[in-house]
Order: sequence, then structure tokens, then C-alpha cells
Amino acid sequence: MYYDYFKGGAEDQYSLDENIKGFQRIMLRPRVLLDVKNINMSTNLLGYDLHSPIIVAPTGSHKLAHPEGEIATARAAASCNSIMVLSFSSTCTLEEVASSCNAIRFFQLYVYRRRDVTESIVKRAERSGFKAIVLTVDTPRLGRREADIKNKMIIPKVANYELLSVDINSKDGSNLEAFADETFDPSLSWKDIQWLKSITALPILLKGVLTGEDARKAVEAGVSGIIVSNHGARQLDYSPAPISVVEEVVQAVSEAIPVLLDGGVRRGTDVFKALALGAKAVMIGRPVVFGLAAQGGNGVRKVIEMLNGELELTMALAGCSTVKEITRSHVQTLGGRLRSSL
Repeated sequence: MYYDYFKGGAEDQYSLDENIKGFQRIMLRPRVLLDVKNINMSTNLLGYDLHSPIIVAPTGSHKLAHPEGEIATARAAASCNSIMVLSFSSTCTLEEVASSCNAIRFFQLYVYRRRDVTESIVKRAERSGFKAIVLTVDTPRLGRREADIKNKMIIPKVANYELLSVDINSKDGSNLEAFADETFDPSLSWKDIQWLKSITALPILLKGVLTGEDARKAVEAGVSGIIVSNHGARQLDYSPAPISVVEEVVQAVSEAIPVLLDGGVRRGTDVFKALALGAKAVMIGRPVVFGLAAQGGNGVRKVIEMLNGELELTMALAGCSTVKEITRSHVQTLGGRLRSSL
């Protein structure tokens, strides 16, 4: 049941497959006879220096994968000088994760029907030293995750939301779906970004943007960043793979704010492709959870180190010694191949 929860997508799971296949349709265009003796993968995000452009995406209920839960994940991310985005549905509290190690962390937020609950958790994140709010905006209602419904998926109590006294027992399917239906605010709109900005000084990144139109609205709303994401293909099936639309979003914002990508990243070559299409960084979700399930924090660290190692090798073989040298000319998309064949 828990494996299905972590692995699964929505409905036919078409987008789940496309998240990975979208990367596979992009070819690399390596340059040669360039000095790649020293490879520097470092980057800067919102003023924070990172070892590489690979950060940990928000994924929920880590204690279903390993008894140490998000604390093990946080320590592993810190050991790799990577940012961890703590999920709203963490099985460890904000305070527990914050005190587990010294690192840069962001907090994933949903806006609830009870705005006092939303404001309370934002203030707790601030007090606990989290450096940004990642507002997930693609979930006015929970997507239909049929494996969870079939399994009658039972989620553990959400550790950070004591104020949400909601009966989330469900006889018909997943109690995660019942929880979302009772607590998430489906009326959330662009005007609420201003409300959120009024209650926190932390930078706000919008997670779940898939079009240039919404990207431009995000810039107008004054957010600090965009995460191109289809929620790991767990929300709207047949939504596009993030890698297939990241260039559209990047062009729409015209470098006004950083654009990140989440979904389908499984190789260092995937990271390279996302950077070449304009992403500032990528977020990894399921690989982190599977590493956690296999070997706890050590497994998470190995996953991040593997991806870093693959990115470093890809950069060397493509002729790029720094991430700034990775450009659009280093990749060829399916559309580009079709145009070149005409």
C-alpha cells in the first residue's frame, strides 16, 4: 500500500510515464576540445550558495518509508549541501526537522479553508528558520489516485496541523482524499498571493505552474520563483511533462525570477537537460523516498551523490565546466529535430 502511495500517479498514469519519457526525447549536443579538467556544479538560489542545482522536493509521510522519517532526509540533504523542501504532510514536526541539523530549508504550504491554520504554520516555519515558502497551487482538489483508493490508503496524522481537528476516516477509499476535501481551500486564487505576502516576509515560490500565461501572472503577483511541476503526475492526468513546458515558462518570465523544475528527474543527464532549457535548479522526489526506504539517511545521501556524480560527468562530456556554460545550444528537442529534417 505504501509503495503504491509513493510510486503512483493519477488515473491512467499517462502523465506519470510522460514525466520520464519527456526527458528521453531530448538529445544532447556535446561540444569538444574544451578544458573540462575542473568541473564546478555550484549555483545560487535566492541568495543561497549550493553545491549543485539538485534539491529535495517536498514529499509526504517519510516515516512510511523509514522510521526516522523527514529527520533522516533532512540530515542527508544537509550533508550534501542541498536544500530540502519539507512537505506540509511531514510525519515529523517543523521544529524536529529544524533542530535535527544546520541547513537551508524551505517549507511547502497549502492554503486551508481555515486561514488561521495557514497563518499559524507560516509563523512556525519562520520561527524554525525556514528560508522560503513553497506554495503548492495545483491542488484545489486532490487528484484521483486510484491505487490509493483501491488500497484504502491510510495516512498517518499530519504532524504539523494540530489545529485541524478533522475526522478523516473514509470507508470508500483513501483517507488522504477525505482529508484534502475537508481542509484544502478550492477557492484559492491569485488575490490570495497578496494575503500570503501580507503575513510573511519569506520569499514565496509557486509550485505547480505549467503555462506561460500563469508564469506571467506569477511575476505580476510578485512571487520570488516558480516551480514547473505537475505534482509528480498525481493531480491532473494528461497534464504535460514539466520538462516539455519549462522552456515556455522560462521565456514567459524573461529572467525576472528563477524557474525550477520538478518531476521525472532520474539521471544527471535529466538535470543537464533541464538546465539547458533554462531551469535554475531541479527538485527530486521519488528517488529520495526510495533511497530513504532502502537505507535511511545514507540511502538519501547516496541518491543525491549519484545524481551529482552523473551531472558532473555529463557536464564534462558535453564540454561545460560550470553550470552557467550549459545553454540551449547543448540540447535538441523533438520539435527541433523535426524542423531540422524538413
